[in-house]
Amino acid sequence: MSIEFKIPELGENIAGGDIVNVLVQEGDVIAANDGLFELETDKAVIEIPCPHAGKVAKLLVKKGQAVKVGQVVAVIEAEDAAVPTPASAAKPSAPQAPAAAAKTAAPAPTPAAAPTPAPLKHPTAEGPIPAGPAARRVARELGLDIRQVAGSGERGRITPEDVQTAATGSAPAALGPAPQRVVPPGEVGQDSWGEVRRDKMSKIRRTIAAQMVKSCTIIPHVTNFDDADVTDLENLRNGVPPDYIAPGLKLTSMPFVLKAVALALAKHPTVNASIDDEKEEIVYKQYVNVGVAVDTPRGLVVPVMRNVDRLSISAIAKELAGMAKRARNAEFGLEEIRGGTFTISNLGAVGGTYSTPVINHPEVAILLLGRSRWLPVVRDGQIVPRFMMPLSLSYDHRIIDGAAAGRFLNEVKDFLQSPAKLLL
Repeated sequence: MSIEFKIPELGENIAGGDIVNVLVQEGDVIAANDGLFELETDKAVIEIPCPHAGKVAKLLVKKGQAVKVGQVVAVIEAEDAAVPTPASAAKPSAPQAPAAAAKTAAPAPTPAAAPTPAPLKHPTAEGPIPAGPAARRVARELGLDIRQVAGSGERGRITPEDVQTAATGSAPAALGPAPQRVVPPGEVGQDSWGEVRRDKMSKIRRTIAAQMVKSCTIIPHVTNFDDADVTDLENLRNGVPPDYIAPGLKLTSMPFVLKAVALALAKHPTVNASIDDEKEEIVYKQYVNVGVAVDTPRGLVVPVMRNVDRLSISAIAKELAGMAKRARNAEFGLEEIRGGTFTISNLGAVGGTYSTPVINHPEVAILLLGRSRWLPVVRDGQIVPRFMMPLSLSYDHRIIDGAAAGRFLNEVKDFLQSPAKLLL
């Protein structure tokens, strides 16, 4: 029985594509779901399988030809003699090579406990080639005539390993044991390539995702990178006795950064603003509320510290410790993550130097801190070691120009490089 094989539906809004490879020849015998063509669409290169088992009677397209969904591209003769007998309901077996065309090779020696393998078979130049698309693709890549390859699969089927063995004279190396992995949450499942785990996105993760998409869709992001010399700041911080601010409270560089950013925002109102899209107005905030990104087991949370420009370093340090604890324990209220005018994210806490942080809409800028490190720096003609803090400032290019962003970042650097100014 002759069956016309047509290009199937390829997905939403995909009307067709170009044939980039023909994987079979006329006269080849194929199993159900063997690939016939490789088709390039505007989204990807995909293999087109044929659900019918049988003999390829006619190919109606060639490499480089444009085809459409529903177009007849091949004719398959589904004769009983050509259709392979399924080995199971789930997977049809490979076609039987004609007895007259096959010659039996001596089986390879096997361990005593292993089953005896099927005899290797060599198809003749005139007979059908019992090989799937994967084996044919390997043969093309290796420049090997697949008709000269002995098949070790069921009923003489040629496998990709057979092709590699024929090309190199030895079998490919076996896969070793899988390395130890961190087991993620979720239910065990399977995709086309192996085991997977599927985990329902949490509400907070869905909220973060929606906020990030909104920010990247609305805001044209630009990022400036710089370094602040925090050598003097580090010496000042290390000079504060343990437990001086509060029992068990370690003074980090973050309170100094918060204060420096807050004072700089008071001098650069464009960075401490938002855009009212409906009224087409710039809203300049007359208060300085700085959000601090906190990494929690549930996702990134940004609690807001209010009126930071009016707080002392010690007050900022105490409030920061409380905010981080409440965020990690999920004890913060909804109002605590609202009303921010600027955000600081500390990548240096986990490593890394520069990045391109995403602005927390409707704010117009965000500062990311990298891990401070010692670098050789030229001072007065001499190379000296200085402790440098990486800074990455992303800003909304609709209202903040590059020069304005540069001036703001220089202001922050000036405060960090002259920490005494932060204490006045």
